[in-house]
Amino acid sequence: MPAVASAGAPVERVRTLVWQIPTEDPEADATLAWDSTTVVLAEIDAGGRTGLGWTYGDRAAATVIDGRLASVLTGRDALRPGQAYDAMLGACRNLGTPGVAATAVSAVDCALWDLKARLLGVPLVTLLDGVHEAVPVYGSGGFTTLSPSATAEQLSGWVAAGIPRVKLKVGGDPDADPARVRAARSAIGPDTALYADANGGWHRKQALYWAQRLREPDADITWLEEPVSSEDLAGLRLLRDRGPGGMDIAAGEYGWDVPYFQRMLDAGAVDCLQADVTRCGGITGFLRVAALCDARCVDLSAHCAPQLSAHACTAVWHLRHLEYFHDHVRIERMLFDGVLEPEAGGVLRPDRSRPGHGLTLAPGRADRHRIA
Repeated sequence: MPAVASAGAPVERVRTLVWQIPTEDPEADATLAWDSTTVVLAEIDAGGRTGLGWTYGDRAAATVIDGRLASVLTGRDALRPGQAYDAMLGACRNLGTPGVAATAVSAVDCALWDLKARLLGVPLVTLLDGVHEAVPVYGSGGFTTLSPSATAEQLSGWVAAGIPRVKLKVGGDPDADPARVRAARSAIGPDTALYADANGGWHRKQALYWAQRLREPDADITWLEEPVSSEDLAGLRLLRDRGPGGMDIAAGEYGWDVPYFQRMLDAGAVDCLQADVTRCGGITGFLRVAALCDARCVDLSAHCAPQLSAHACTAVWHLRHLEYFHDHVRIERMLFDGVLEPEAGGVLRPDRSRPGHGLTLAPGRADRHRIA
């Protein structure tokens, strides 16, 4: 597709950087194990400013950005991210938009919104007309590879830092889960909200059984994420209808496009919808998902990537919270200067003194992990 002339601030260059960063220790949930995380960053230049956006996934996203999206964006007005978003979706039609292409579009869209804010000299939270001053977060990790004592130590660390909501992984080993859950509850005390994420590791009857157990007093779990596969909308609805009282069912982190979330909401599958700004189409896609939630008075919770998600979350009317995920917190501190840190009460407060999302690449800090 030929470059499009721009009357505003034309995009001059699009480039990517890729890092593969090892985990501190081997990690796993109920359905996947991993020992590294890949970050694909998009940098976009226009008008003497550079916007940054990124995604967590596979280095193939960089191939899509470099080989397909860069030529579509070059020359377009950097002050019109919505127009660029539409053009990117069109360019990815024959690739198949869900999956890798969606992560590529998401990274670029986030970079474009950051760039627009920097060109206008305003923080991203201002550009997005945020309705919230700060965003509640919950500490997330508790991998199934952790022992009960290590699980307790990790979760209690978030509580000590002032975060009153924490989450652990379950569903990997039915013999080990009860001890890990009890250790977590004992360590964080009765006043901290405890969440669990099964990552789609159970079938429907298993999920009903474990949901009841997880609501017992020695666990008192109030949020159960993906008790069954997020593709099993009827199963999620079953858990909502027949699961224990006081436990919200959540899913949606693997949504790639707006119709996915429409189907999940139409099915009444969740008490709280999740969306990931680095997967669902960037900030443009995330805000469209938020509008679906607003229309139904259903809360939206942001999945991971806290430094990108914080600004976007301020613009969500029916906002629940943001996942402060262990791996992404560590990686974003490594890659960027200007990261937000949780404040008292467990919130992230966007920096209104810096343009865009306020982050700059930390020179050299992660060079040894760069793969492209």
